[in-house]
Amino acid sequence: MRARLSTTFQSLQVRNYRLFATGQLVKLIGVWMMFIAQDWLVLDLSGDSATALGVVTALQFTPVLLLTLLSGRLADRYDKRLLLFVANAAWSVLALAMSVLVLTGVAELWHVFVFAALLGVANAVETPVRQAFVSELVGTTLLPNALSLSAATFNSARILGPALAGVAIAAFDVGPVFLISAVSSLAPLVGLVRMRAAELHREALPPRAERDSARVIDGLRYVWRRPDLLLPMALMSVLGMVLFNFQLTLAALAKTVFKTDAATFGLFTTALAVGALGGALAGSGRRERPSAYTVLGAATAFAALGTLVGFASTYWLVVVLLVPTGFFMVYFAQAANQRVQLGTDAAFRGRVMALWVLVFLGTNPIGAPLVGWVAERYGAGASIWLGGLISLAAAGLALAWQLRRTGARLRVRLRPLPRFYVVPTTTEL
Repeated sequence: MRARLSTTFQSLQVRNYRLFATGQLVKLIGVWMMFIAQDWLVLDLSGDSATALGVVTALQFTPVLLLTLLSGRLADRYDKRLLLFVANAAWSVLALAMSVLVLTGVAELWHVFVFAALLGVANAVETPVRQAFVSELVGTTLLPNALSLSAATFNSARILGPALAGVAIAAFDVGPVFLISAVSSLAPLVGLVRMRAAELHREALPPRAERDSARVIDGLRYVWRRPDLLLPMALMSVLGMVLFNFQLTLAALAKTVFKTDAATFGLFTTALAVGALGGALAGSGRRERPSAYTVLGAATAFAALGTLVGFASTYWLVVVLLVPTGFFMVYFAQAANQRVQLGTDAAFRGRVMALWVLVFLGTNPIGAPLVGWVAERYGAGASIWLGGLISLAAAGLALAWQLRRTGARLRVRLRPLPRFYVVPTTTEL
């Protein structure tokens, strides 16, 4: 057990990564508290409108759609640590301003819309840079473990944040929750200042003069010529658009279908996050690049479970199903992320990870309003199971494409337990 724990948390032995992970955990707990408070505030200000929730989600992620590729170029040209400091500082100022509006009781729906869009700009810069920065903190050898622990950090915050937000909203209303989020966002700034620049892993990067000529179009061409990178990105673009909208759909499901309060709604998000944490830790021992079939299998399981959540007719059945759904949601996202990162040259990592963030988060401005409209017109459950069925179809098409491209064959073994396995006939990338 000691050896297993040592392997699981190996990246935390690196001081710079430890500072990074700690700052992210503190900030993300506050961010998830703010998301819950924001959703509850939007529902209160809009008369329980799922469409308004969809608009807020779209505004949060529209800057990702518009600016992320440029942020990836910045990440490949300039100091990632400095870029992260500027983006996180902007987030802190915005969060503090919004908390003042809510605490003073003058916040209106349009304020939330503007706030969401401005936070989206900071997020569009920060996210791809943060994704690419992890490799500089630990180096290539520990990168799979560090990525898994970063996912575990994110999902630990998803467990603690919504649970704390539900209790805090019930006890104090949404204003103090926004203030807590603003204060917690200072933690990454402290960690970035305390890092030792001499211990960063930057030897794999090309010279500065060569990095100055980095272009967005070169990153796109690089991915286009790599079928092994295209598959996880294409699959994530579909699932990210139609099935990763649980922030929106679970809020609507809790309040409009099961008629629950803020504290009970937090249990939905917490159940999803518990499973997500398990999925992140399950991949923490990985030391090599995951195969395309690992990504495809996890995507299929996630889509199937998401479909079942949408069809569930009782509150407690939804809670139970959200745990394995969260597990495969993160296991899929993490395997796809690792397949992309570990297959990318250091000189292109910023632009490639920007494209990854674009397909992961940038599809939300398109998907969120559509999902919100379906939830409002046909019910929150329908918006979830429909996304699950679309995702299942996408996973099936991706599997067929991969088998045809590599010449491999899919086989079924019935005994001792039924399972699928792939018989390769060519060497895969």
